[in-house]
Amino acid sequence: MAYSAAMSADGPAMPAGRFWVLRLMPDAPGRTALAVLLAFGASAASVALMAVSAWLLSRAAEHPPVLYLQVAAIGVRVFGISRGLFRYLERLVGHDVALRLQSALRIGTYQRLARTTLLGSRRGDLLARVTADVDAVLELIVRFVVPVVSASLVIVATSAVFAAFSPATALWLLGSALVAGVLVPGLAQWLSRRYDEAAAPARGELAAGVHELARTAPDLVAYGVADAALGRVLAVDERLKRQDDRSAWIRGVAAGCQVLAAAVAVLAALLIGGSQVADGTLPPVMLAVLVLTPLALHEVLSTLTQAAQSATRSLASLRRVREVLDAPPVGVGDRDLPPPVAPGALVLTGLAIGWPGAPTLIEGIDLTIAPGEAVAVVGPSGSGKTTLAATILGQIPPKAGTVEVVGRVGYLAQDAHIFATSVAENVRIGNRDADDADVRKALDRAGLPLPLDRVVGEHAGTLSGGEARRLALARLFVGDFQAVVLDEPSEHLDALTAEALLDDLFGSFTGVPLLVVTHDPDVIARCDRTVELAVGAVPYR
Repeated sequence: MAYSAAMSADGPAMPAGRFWVLRLMPDAPGRTALAVLLAFGASAASVALMAVSAWLLSRAAEHPPVLYLQVAAIGVRVFGISRGLFRYLERLVGHDVALRLQSALRIGTYQRLARTTLLGSRRGDLLARVTADVDAVLELIVRFVVPVVSASLVIVATSAVFAAFSPATALWLLGSALVAGVLVPGLAQWLSRRYDEAAAPARGELAAGVHELARTAPDLVAYGVADAALGRVLAVDERLKRQDDRSAWIRGVAAGCQVLAAAVAVLAALLIGGSQVADGTLPPVMLAVLVLTPLALHEVLSTLTQAAQSATRSLASLRRVREVLDAPPVGVGDRDLPPPVAPGALVLTGLAIGWPGAPTLIEGIDLTIAPGEAVAVVGPSGSGKTTLAATILGQIPPKAGTVEVVGRVGYLAQDAHIFATSVAENVRIGNRDADDADVRKALDRAGLPLPLDRVVGEHAGTLSGGEARRLALARLFVGDFQAVVLDEPSEHLDALTAEALLDDLFGSFTGVPLLVVTHDPDVIARCDRTVELAVGAVPYR
């Protein structure tokens, strides 16, 4: 394997357009259309239930023979049952497509993160993007697309039916529905847009603040700045609350306007229908239908203001996810595991390193590490040690020059993340195809006799420092790597634990090129030679 400054790792292109997320799956539009039809069936059944019930009560007041009421009575039962049935099916189909899209989007986000340098950004905000912001797909489908489209169909259908009995009433009904279902929600969305669009970034800022607060709490207390840091987080939380309150206030006013629109529709139906009944152009039993049906229709429209605001928030959240998906790929990402090969030399030729978008830290690096040779890389903080490791691993491209290595490069990070899952799953990060026997063997080599099914806490909360480091070391043993990079392997360990771990490390990787980033004299003493990094040059010692 070799890669150079011209290395590219372009991923699949994301769909364009405002509702690009609906095209993440080929069958998503069809499934969404089915959910819309089911929602239309539920809402239409609700409106029809009110209309038939109104006719039934009005006709029953005339005391006709009971057989004249049988069809309407059956209609009440049919529409009452079908309303619940259609609503259940709509929720089932709508949530199914939304959760499928959510899963596809989250997987795509994780895949893109593996190819970018965004992992170096504020982790709390990044976590909000891949969790809460990705969840906005559900809001967009279930709370906006399905109810808005289905409500539009119900408005047209109800107005068309009304036009057959009373065209003037149908026009008033259509006008009130457009006010309550289009004008009011649109105006409310426009008025609250500033607050709704700011909600997603504020959530990310709050998540970043809480994350930093939790990780640095002991240091903040020790330096006496805990109250100031907590105050900054609380200020963000208060700003988010104000944004929610203002959106809710606008939604409340809009709900009042929708009630007024419904009242206008009812009064217009009463006046126009009453006049038609008096003229003899409308059967008396139909007056109740004209007056009561708008109540059911406007009940369908009552959720559209919240739907409009949800759309603003969802699209703002998805834009933040899109920023992750559109981030330029800089690493090689996940690669298929090559067949086992004999380790070869790790060769750096004319290498210049630096993070994408940042200046070059060091250039002109020429270094060859033979199989079985251990080289210590030392230098002050900021000299480029971690950047060099990231370049060798393929996480970022070289600014110039090439990195040549045979096979796969293993990495033991200083702060290797331990996930809140089983010991076996944590080890399989080094080789996703490893079976239980492979994991057990790797743990034994790492000197960590833990049960495979033992669940460890987040950040190795249930393990000691030495156990956490050995669990990360087992990932190297299970992966069959042909070159290894160690980043501060003895950091944060007591002397006895560090010595035992170093004995295992240097005893296990005797046949592969070993590059060790360290400032520990004991680690340096175990290496065959030392490379000292200084910005702009690479002097050897």
